[in-house]
Amino acid sequence: MSQFLDQCRSVVGAPFVLDQPADMAPFLRDWRGRFTGAALAVLRPGSVDEVAQLVKACAAARVPVVPQGGNTGLVLGSVPDASGTAVVLSLARLNRIRAVDPVNRTMTVDAGCILQQVQEAAAEAGCLFPLSLAAEGSCTIGGNLATNAGGTGVLRYGNTRELCLGLEVVTPQGELWSGLTGLRKDNTGYHLRDLYIGAEGTLGIITGAVLKLHPAPKASITALAALPSPAHALRLLSLMQDRAGASLTGFELMSAFCLQLVHKHFPQLPQPFSQPHPQYVLLELSSSESAAHAVALLENGIGAAFETGIIEDAVVATSVAQSRGLWQIREHIPLAQAADGKNIKHDISLPVSSIADFVAHTEPLLQQAFPGCRLVCFGHLGDGNLHFNVAPPAGIANEAFLANQEQVNRVVHDAVAGFGGSISAEHGIGALKRDELARYKSPVELDLMRAIKAALDPLGIMNPGKIL
Repeated sequence: MSQFLDQCRSVVGAPFVLDQPADMAPFLRDWRGRFTGAALAVLRPGSVDEVAQLVKACAAARVPVVPQGGNTGLVLGSVPDASGTAVVLSLARLNRIRAVDPVNRTMTVDAGCILQQVQEAAAEAGCLFPLSLAAEGSCTIGGNLATNAGGTGVLRYGNTRELCLGLEVVTPQGELWSGLTGLRKDNTGYHLRDLYIGAEGTLGIITGAVLKLHPAPKASITALAALPSPAHALRLLSLMQDRAGASLTGFELMSAFCLQLVHKHFPQLPQPFSQPHPQYVLLELSSSESAAHAVALLENGIGAAFETGIIEDAVVATSVAQSRGLWQIREHIPLAQAADGKNIKHDISLPVSSIADFVAHTEPLLQQAFPGCRLVCFGHLGDGNLHFNVAPPAGIANEAFLANQEQVNRVVHDAVAGFGGSISAEHGIGALKRDELARYKSPVELDLMRAIKAALDPLGIMNPGKIL
């Protein structure tokens, strides 16, 4: 393979072809630190043309390609397997904001742009790019598109798919498809964009995108409500949607154990309530009119929730700093989990109306099968997405409990299927959930997916072993 690597060096320059173990190590380990793959090399192109030339060289040499953005994924979708036969193609150097059109409300960006960079560029133009994730300081737009990321704004603005108008993609043959259109209506055949969004790099490499911007709200207000149960949270969601409509832009459910973990590992963060409650909901309302309008909507809804016994207590942020403090509680849950030890993660979606019944049904099953296990249940209740994670019982070693992952997955995923849900809401499938996907997808659907893969990537070099 020395001739192949020499060809790669001629394309991008020797400093951007990493083949020493120490240099490659950060690109081979997944974010959770549970798996480390191997690679022939890590390639770091600096332009779209270089990406195309590298992929063409890979196709000629039959070298598998693993595209990688910020490598913040949780399902082993952006790291290679242990064979050492693939190259990792990092898009981190493709990080330009190409154009901003505030009249058309669009922004054209490189795939390697950090999400926070895109948010800030939108704000500078007086607009809003509403995708928001805990990893927004390190995840990239290309990775967000490849996994159709969700985040905290889906209730109002939709997943990443709904925030993208056009794509630029390097095909598995090394050709460039430029679909960077800012059109909101284009009914001229197959919608190729939607094939690549959510495909996790298995059909081609996203190198650029036209993103949809929104008007920046005049004001936002945040509150944290304490409730007796997930069923009460659903009642609160309906009430707030009825009273606030599209102004309700965030609705996050968190269990008492989630807040316990955050307070344990991040004691500097706010502790809004003197007494614990079984469940909490973080609400955000955004108004296109004024701060007074947002406050009135929130106070009206919270007041009605108190009167009807839906909530037990609530705190309303009265400053930007207090609002950030409440959001930090939510955003630090994954970090608190990691600090507390390993757990078995589930990123699931359900019909919103079924969430309370799912939790009430599944938690006893887990306790029966794994006595003392602890549920870290939180997520985007407004769009039906739960992070339903199972931590070991107190005093049980992480490794001993993780050995039960297949059995835990069976309990959770069978229950998800029984309630008409999905085993992946926003994290993707990657290699981690590939076998689970085969269990819960119909043969017809899997055959259609394989046919698409074979048609677009007949050599099977694009992110092999992921999804299918």
